[in-house]
Amino acid sequence: MTIAVKNINKRFGDFVALNNVSLDFPAGELTALLGPSGCGKTTLLRCIAGLEHPDSGQVLLDGEDASDRHVRERQVGFVFQHYALFKHMTVFENVAFGLRVKPRAQRPSEDQIRRKVKDLLELVQLDWLADRYPPQLSGGQRQRIALARALAVEPRVLLLDEPFGALDAKVRKELRRWLRRLHDDLHVSSIFVTHDQEEALEVADQVVLMNKGTVEQIGTPDQVYNHPASPFVYGFLGNVNVFHGRVNGGVLASEGVQLDVAGHDGVRDGVDAKGTAYVRPHEMDVERYAAGAEGIVVKLRRAHAIGPLAQLDLERADNAQMIEATISNERFTSLGFKEGETLVVRPKRLRVFVDEGASS
Repeated sequence: MTIAVKNINKRFGDFVALNNVSLDFPAGELTALLGPSGCGKTTLLRCIAGLEHPDSGQVLLDGEDASDRHVRERQVGFVFQHYALFKHMTVFENVAFGLRVKPRAQRPSEDQIRRKVKDLLELVQLDWLADRYPPQLSGGQRQRIALARALAVEPRVLLLDEPFGALDAKVRKELRRWLRRLHDDLHVSSIFVTHDQEEALEVADQVVLMNKGTVEQIGTPDQVYNHPASPFVYGFLGNVNVFHGRVNGGVLASEGVQLDVAGHDGVRDGVDAKGTAYVRPHEMDVERYAAGAEGIVVKLRRAHAIGPLAQLDLERADNAQMIEATISNERFTSLGFKEGETLVVRPKRLRVFVDEGASS
């Protein structure tokens, strides 16, 4: 099923939750709605489900306006962050619930329900827990049961609101890989809400970055990470070093430091304007300081060298600004950097956003 929203607006009192949002969700793909708390992503998901009604705009399912359809008529499966399982029902009865409450004319026979539930529990690899009750399950198991229950009614659309937000980091990582494999098997058009950048980039086919009720960027995980459309996207997707200054002649002058920005993303020839350069920690080259070395002179304040990467917290010698750099642990060990030592750093790759309307 294709899903689209057209010019959706939603306010809660004076708060603008959605501001003229229009999006297309491709059929059979897994789309992540990503953004900080309060950006509108859950409100948009609930509008698609029919749990919330927009003030204006349309929700289109397979090209048909579903804005006035009741939630039961939209054939949507919804998975909540906190499972919403019935504690007094067994796992089997929880999964069967949506089938048992269908109108009599559409309700499967008892044998069909039993076969369906058995198949779904096998699909989520929890058929051995059919007679248990939700309080007897782990958080990860409860979320998989919630997903099986959503799938029981054969939804045309699967919507997930922070499905792994209540779980610890290890279980969350396991479940998002499992969700990706499950989606590849089922190909149900799916939308999930998350504020976890790593989760969205790892699991989704398409990522929608939202901020203050609007859409900042839409693209594949590779597109939004490597070609961010705005400073917000760059700053939201992982740690970043920021240098403010003025761009002129292919150089960004930033508080006494000259950064060569010619040929980098966002810089056009002949520009003389305010600009901001964004550099990710792994895009910084780090060397031991030597007289006459070109780059930004820094002091190594702290090194966190556990695992394959070494994270370096560096303090600029001129203005005490902190810079973060990431290098391989192998390189860190071979160079023998010590805390308190003077080093020099240079951006290998950066992205510049130029304010060509600024004259000073």
